[in-house]
Amino acid sequence: MTDAYIYDAIRTPRGKGRADGSLHELTSLRLSALTLNALKERNNLDGHAVEDVIWGNVTQVMEQGGCLARSAVLASDLDERIPGLAINRFCASGMEAVNLAANQVRGGAGDGYIAGGVEMMGRVAMGSDGAAIAVDPTLAMEKYFVPQGISADIIATEYGFTRDQADALAVQSQKRAKQAWDEGRFDKSVITVKDQNGLTILDRDEYMRPETTMQTLGALTASFQAMGEVMPGFDKVAMLKYPHLEKINHIHHAGNSSGIVDGAAAVLIGSKAFGEKWGLKPRARIRHTAKIGTDPTIMLTGPVPVTEKVLRETGMKISDIDLFEVNEAFAAVVLRFMQAFDVDDTRVNVNGGSIAMGHPLGATGAMIIGTLLDEMERSDKETGLATLCIASGMGAAAVLERV
Repeated sequence: MTDAYIYDAIRTPRGKGRADGSLHELTSLRLSALTLNALKERNNLDGHAVEDVIWGNVTQVMEQGGCLARSAVLASDLDERIPGLAINRFCASGMEAVNLAANQVRGGAGDGYIAGGVEMMGRVAMGSDGAAIAVDPTLAMEKYFVPQGISADIIATEYGFTRDQADALAVQSQKRAKQAWDEGRFDKSVITVKDQNGLTILDRDEYMRPETTMQTLGALTASFQAMGEVMPGFDKVAMLKYPHLEKINHIHHAGNSSGIVDGAAAVLIGSKAFGEKWGLKPRARIRHTAKIGTDPTIMLTGPVPVTEKVLRETGMKISDIDLFEVNEAFAAVVLRFMQAFDVDDTRVNVNGGSIAMGHPLGATGAMIIGTLLDEMERSDKETGLATLCIASGMGAAAVLERV
C-alpha cells in the first residue's frame, strides 16, 4: 500500500458567523476558491496537479448547495479537468475529506489530492437544511433524539463533570489561543483573506475573547436548561433512554461551547511520487484514519470509541501519542476524552480550540489537522491524533506521524 503524506495545510482566520463578521461579505464559493488558490500558489502547483478536490460542508443548501466542491474548482485557478466531491459527515466533514483523500492515495487512486472544507455559518444558518433524525417523528422518537446541547449536558451528568470544570476548560482554551496567536504559532498555516483590491479583510481569528474569566462565565445562564426542562422537555426524552439519570445537570452555555464562525481550510495530500514530481517535502505521514458510529442520543462521545478503534487497529497505546487535538464542540466532550484515557491536559488542545476560536462546521476537521501538524513541528513531537465528535452519534480520527 502506498503511503499518504501531508505536504501542506492552510486555513483562513475564523470570522464571527454573523452579519457584522469580517468574512460575511464572502460566499462559501469565494472563500473556498481563495483557499484553493492559496494552496496552489504557495506550493507552485500547476492547475492540473491533483486528482480531485474533496471538500466538506455541512449545511448543503442555498449558496452551499449543489456540489460546492466542483463549483469551487471552477471558481479557482485550478484546471477545469479536476473534478470536485462535496461530502457531509457533519462536524467531521473536513477531516473526512482529508481521510478519504489519504485513503484514495493509499489505494492507488491518484497521486495527489486537495481536501478540506468550508462553512459560512453567518450566511447559511446551521440546521437550515433540515435533518431526518430531528424532523421525522418516526426516527426521532425511535432514537430518542435530543439537540446537541442536551447531549453535552447528558455527558456532564453521566460522567460527573461540574460547571466549574467546564468553565475552567473554556478559560484555558481562551488563554491558550491568545498565547498561540501572540507567539505566532499559527503563522505557518493561516492565510490572509483579502478583497479583490488586495486589501486585508481578515488576518486573525476574531471570535476569541481572551479577557474571559471564571467570573464572567459564571454570570451566564445555562443555554439548554429551558429546552430541557420546560419546552419541549428534552430532558424527559433523554431519561426515557437513560432512566438511571434522575436529573440532567445543565452546565453548558455560550462561553464553554464552540462558537459560530465562518472559515475554510485545505490540506495537500499525496504519495511520495507526487512530492518528488512537484519538488515538495512531506511534513507528515497519515498513519491511520478511523470512523465509528455511537449512541445517537448522547451523541457526542465519539472521540473515545474512535480513539479506542485507532489503538486497536494500529497496535498503539495512548502513551505512544504525543499530542491530541480534540474538537471543543462542548467542554464536556474534551473532559470526557481526558477522563477516559487519563491524558494530561498539557497534551490536549495546547493552542486552544473551538471554544476560543470557533467551529466552522465543514472546515474544522481539516483545521485541527493543520493545527496538530504545526504544533508537532513546533514542539518537536513525533505522533499526534486529531478527533471530533459528530452529530447523530459518530466519531472520526486521524493519526499523523512526522517524517
